[in-house]
Amino acid sequence: MRLTTRTNLAMRALMFCAVNEGRIVRKSEMAKACNASENHLAQVVNTLSQTGYLQTVRGRNGGIRLAKAKDHISVGAVFRKFEAHLPLTECFDRDHNTCPLANSCRLPTYLVGALGAFYSYLDGISLADLVNDNVELSTILSVAAPIVSQLEKAETPSVT
Repeated sequence: MRLTTRTNLAMRALMFCAVNEGRIVRKSEMAKACNASENHLAQVVNTLSQTGYLQTVRGRNGGIRLAKAKDHISVGAVFRKFEAHLPLTECFDRDHNTCPLANSCRLPTYLVGALGAFYSYLDGISLADLVNDNVELSTILSVAAPIVSQLEKAETPSVT
C-alpha cells in the first residue's frame, strides 16, 4: 500500500499545528516546514477544515490552527478521509476493472481484511501520540516566536 501525497501532507499539516498548539500558524510557514507547495497544501488544509480537523481564521492576523484537541484526532480517521475513495487495486473499481481474474479471485477478500486491520490499528493512534515528547519533530516544526529587535529592547525599561 502506498499513501497519497495528500494524506501525507494532511498528517504533516496536523503535526505542524499540533507542535505549534495555541498559536495561529500561516500557510506559508506550514508549507516551508512541510516541504510542500502552498497551493497543494491549501487544498489539503481546505479538506481538513471542512472535515473539522483544522480551523481557518480569516483576516490580517488569520491563519490555521487545530479545531480539535490533538488527543481527539485519530490517524485512522484522517487516513480514511483522504484514502477511502481510492480503490486499493483495480478490482475494487467495478467501473474500470479489466482484470480477467475478477470473478474467481479470492485476493480482494483478503485485501479487504488487511485494509480493515490497517485502519483499525491506526484508529488507536492519535495526533498526540505522534507529537507529544517528540523533541526532534518539535525542533523541525516549531515556529520561532518573533525576535524582539535590539531597538525594542533598548526602549523597554528594565525593572530592577
